Amino acid sequence: MKPDDVRADIPLLKDVIYLDAASTTPTPKPVIDAICDYFYNYNSNTGRGAYKLAVNASEKFDKARLTIAEFLGCLEEEIIFTKNTTEAINLVANGLDFKKGDSIIVPNIEHHSNLVPWLNLKKRGINVKIIKADEFGVVNPADVEKAVDKTTKLITVTHISNSIGSVQPIDEIGKIAYDNNSLYMLDAAQSGGHVKLDLKQINADFVVFPGHKGFLGPVGTGFLYCDQEKADNIFPMNLGGGTILDVTEDSFTLDSSPARFEGGTQNIAGIIGLEAAVKYIDKIGINKIEKHGNKLTKIMFEEISSIKNTICYGDPENIYGIVSFNINNINSHDVAKILDEFQNICVRSGHHCAIPAMRHIGAYKLGGTVRTSLHYYNNKEEIQILADVVKKVSESFGDKK
Repeated sequence: MKPDDVRADIPLLKDVIYLDAASTTPTPKPVIDAICDYFYNYNSNTGRGAYKLAVNASEKFDKARLTIAEFLGCLEEEIIFTKNTTEAINLVANGLDFKKGDSIIVPNIEHHSNLVPWLNLKKRGINVKIIKADEFGVVNPADVEKAVDKTTKLITVTHISNSIGSVQPIDEIGKIAYDNNSLYMLDAAQSGGHVKLDLKQINADFVVFPGHKGFLGPVGTGFLYCDQEKADNIFPMNLGGGTILDVTEDSFTLDSSPARFEGGTQNIAGIIGLEAAVKYIDKIGINKIEKHGNKLTKIMFEEISSIKNTICYGDPENIYGIVSFNINNINSHDVAKILDEFQNICVRSGHHCAIPAMRHIGAYKLGGTVRTSLHYYNNKEEIQILADVVKKVSESFGDKK
C-alpha cells in the first residue's frame, strides 16, 4: 500500500492536514468496518455464554490477541488488553511488589504517564532516581548505569519522546537492566505501529502500547506486553468477573495471565477494531512506514528550522515522527490556532503532558511548543503547506515584541 491508498481509506483527510498523530490518528475504513461488523452481526459479551453469538464474539476477541502477539513476535498470553498506555503503566506500577528502599530509574523527559505513577510510589518509601537527558532530549546509557545499584528494582524509559521525538538507546539501556538483574519497562506509545520492534532484542519485561496512535486503531484501546515469567509477580488492580478461577466465602484463586488482569467486560468492539488496525499496518509494511516517517521527519525539521524566528527542538538525525518548534514571541497555542484557521492544519500545542521535558529544553516559560507529528498517510505536499503558513506567521508576528 502507498500513502495515497491509506489516505483513500480515511475520509477525514480530505478536509484537513492532520499532523497530530502523536496524540491520536484518524481511523481507516477497514477498522471501522470491523467494529461495525461486531455491532451489526455478533454484538454479545465474551466468555459469558454458550450461544453462537457469544462464542463468535469470544473467538474474535481471542483472535485479536493472537494477531497482535504474532505481529510483535511474542506469546499471545503475554498480551494484556488495557484501555490505553497510561492504564498499562499503572497496572505495573501498582501491581509490582515494591518494597521500602527499592529504587526506580526514570528519565526527566518522560510523558507524565511514565513519571507520575513512579513518583507516587515515593510515599511508600520507594526511591525514584531521575536521569537527565542531554540538550537534544536523549538519555546517555552511561548515566543509567551509574544510577544502578543493588536497590534498583526497575528501569523505565520511553522509546520515542512524545514531546520532541528524540529516539532513546533502548537496546543499550535494556542490556544494563538485564546485566544488573533489574526489571525493564519500555513506553512504546510513539513507536508502536511506526517502527519495527524486536521485543527479544530489547530485553524488556514490560512494553506498553496504545491502540489509537501508531497502530491507527480506535480510541479506548491499548495493551501491555508482559513477559510470561513476570506476570505472576504483578497483582491485578481490577478484580472481579473474568479474573477468578474459584471463590469461597473466605478466599479466591486468581486465573492465569492475561485473564487475571482483564476484569469485567472489555472493550470488545474496540479490541476487534484494534486487530483490524494491526492487520492494516502489517499490510502496509512496518518497514515502509518507518522509512516514510524518517524521510518526512527530516523534511519537516529542515523546512521549519530554516524559517526566520523559529526554533526546532531535538537532533534532526535522531528524532522520529515529531517536530516540536516555537516562533519567537508567539504563544504556541496561538500558532496552532492560526495554522488551523488558515489551512485546516491540525497540530498540538502546549506542554504535551511532559512538563519536566518542557523545562529541560527551555520551552516551559514559552507555554510549551507547537508539536507536529505524522504517520504514513502524510505527504511532502502537506509539509510544504505547513512550512508556508509557518513562514507567513513568522514574518507577520515573529519579530514583534
